[in-house]
This record gives sequence, C-alpha cells and structure tokens, in this order.
Amino acid sequence: MTKPTVFPIEVRGSARQPLGMSPARFLRDYWQKRPLLIRQAFPDFQPPLQPDDLAGLACEPAALARLIVHDEKRDQWHVHPGPLGEADFANTPDSNWTLLVQDVDKWDADVAGLLQHFSFLPSWRMDDVMVSYAEPGGGVGAHVDQYDVFLIQGLGQRHWAISDDPLAPKAFRPDVELKQLAQFEPTHEWLLDAGDILYLPPGVPHDGVAFGGPCMTFSVGMRAPSQAELTGDLADYIAEQLPDELRYADPDLKPARATGEIDRAALERLKSTLPFAAALRDDLLHDWFGRFITRYRNAQIPAPLDKPLSVEAFLKQLEGGAQLLRHPWSRLAWHRDKSTCTLYVSGAAYPATPALAQTLCEQRSHTPARKISAAERKLLLALVNDGHLIVRKSRQRR
Repeated sequence: MTKPTVFPIEVRGSARQPLGMSPARFLRDYWQKRPLLIRQAFPDFQPPLQPDDLAGLACEPAALARLIVHDEKRDQWHVHPGPLGEADFANTPDSNWTLLVQDVDKWDADVAGLLQHFSFLPSWRMDDVMVSYAEPGGGVGAHVDQYDVFLIQGLGQRHWAISDDPLAPKAFRPDVELKQLAQFEPTHEWLLDAGDILYLPPGVPHDGVAFGGPCMTFSVGMRAPSQAELTGDLADYIAEQLPDELRYADPDLKPARATGEIDRAALERLKSTLPFAAALRDDLLHDWFGRFITRYRNAQIPAPLDKPLSVEAFLKQLEGGAQLLRHPWSRLAWHRDKSTCTLYVSGAAYPATPALAQTLCEQRSHTPARKISAAERKLLLALVNDGHLIVRKSRQRR
C-alpha cells in the first residue's frame, strides 16, 4: 500500500533556496493548495522602509491607508481611513493598533525591490506590497483573503494563527466594519521573526498580532479577479466592439398568448443576439433579461412610500373598493417555469402567480377581487409600498 505524501507545513530557507525548496516544487505542492511557513527565507533581513516613512506616506492624499484601533475591553474596532494626519497618530494608545498602507511598492523603489524574489510567478499576477506597522497587540482580527499572499516579517515579531481545516466556518461578524470571522479556531500557531515568510493560499483563515514591541510586515499580494469582475469587464469590452445597429430583433414574432410574458422564443432570440448568452443557464438569462428590459431607459423609477402602508390599512382600502393604478414609470414583464412565476417591475423581481402577473401587465388599473390569496395580497402591497402601484380610493356617493 502506497503511503500518502506528507507535505511539511514548516521549512527553513537558505540563500540558495529562499522558499526552502525549488520554485517548481513550491508551485507543485503548495501554490494555491496549502499554507507554508518558511523560516529565515531572508536571513539578516533589513526592512526596506522605516516606520516613520510609512506614517508619512499614510498622510499623502493619494495613498491608500487605514489606521485600525482595537478597544480590547469592549472588543470594539475603530477604522480611520486615510489620508491621515499627525493628530491621528498622536491620539493612538500604547498598544492594540495597526497602520495599513497599500501599494507601497508604487511609492518606494526599495519596497518594490522585494518583488524580484517572486519572479518565478507571472509578473501580471502581482498586485501590490501592503505594509503594516503595529504596536503590541495590533492587528485586524481573524479574517480570510481571497488571494495568495506572502507575509514577510520585516521588523519585530508577529504571532500568526491559521486554520487549514477545509471545513472552517467563514461567516463574518455583523458588528464590525472589518470583514472579521465570527468564529476562528486555529490549527497552527507560530511566532515569526524578521526574515520569516508565511505563505497563505486563498481562503485560509488567519490572524496576525504584533508581539512584544513594534512590528512591521510586508504583504506581497497576488491579483485574483473574481468571476464577477472578469465577466463585467469582458461584457463591457465586447459591447465596445459591437456596432449600434446590431439590435434585438424578432421578425418571427407571433401574436402574444400572454401579455407581458418573456417566453421561450424570446429566450432563444437572446441567445442568438448576445455573443456569450448561450453559455448561461436559462434561469440566469431569464432573470437578467427580466430585470434589464423592465428598467426604463432614462433611469426614472418610482419612489417608494415615505411611510409604508400596513397590511391592515391596505386591506381596509381594498374592502372599500380601492383601485390600483400602475405608476407611469413602471415597466412590467413576467416569466414562468415549471414551478415558479416571477414578475419583473422596473428591474426588481417579485414572486407572483401567472394570472396576477398577466393581469398587471395587461391592465394599467386593477381592482382586486374581494377575496384574494395571501400571496397575491403580499405582492400587491409590496408593489404599492415600492411605488409601482398607486392606491386610488373609491369615490363614495353623497
């Protein structure tokens, strides 16, 4: 029986192999797979930037800086965005605070020089070198990064705790401006000295805290655009290449069987009109198109009621024979599949029944039946409170 391969989580670097191994082995066994602590990757490391210089950079208007102070007794976190001033630093406590400055490599050539040690990676994968300075106890709390990062200890010591448990919870705390984890149970803990490197692939929960005295960490982060970012930019790029005269067309149009319905034929036309729509799931394509086609081209949308109407008040008006008028700026369409029906109104989606969805699309005024279902009442009230339907009370005879 073949023994499973053991991948050490801690190695020691050398002048010949700063990673403690060849770049090829690191990429094969660790890159985007598992964390690795490299002791003395850079022996006798001297930080390329001093704390005072970092503080000065944080005061520049164009610098991306944050000062984070932790009130340990109340477990409250205060984030002060840059540009910072001398008063911000004068008011910091003796401990439990950290200064973060991003893109320092764009401002300082010596910091940019750190990137040459990672030339085994594509240069376009490099994002920036973020530098953090912290007094004892300073950090940003337990969190998760969605990109690869090399954490180079530059000055003093930092205590790092990580969890390589693939089932570790990733939910955020709701009471903190920072994206901190609500739960964090480390599986490994270390104290890093100057010249040590902690490599973390995406998605590994971690927490770094300055230990003993002043601490500086140089974080070499990779650029990892999300699917949403890639898709949005690709769509913008394709749109720029397409001539305006190429439009949605329906020369095969048949008389509508149900007013306002986005039917299967419309979906097939979309797939032939859009270069990449055929790759999307039908439900995504329907939902996007329903939202898109009901947004008015001049971006005019009804305003929601200042004071939402209660269920009781709404029912009382319906019982009095009130009529519901469609707001002139509201555009409607609907779609049904095997088990659900969705009404699209001015870019928003509402659960509906096919009968009510079709009625609202057909009629600019609607008088509900005396007895309507709870689901229909919920939909109509939501449309009233969102401003898409206007309640017109019945005129009482004198």
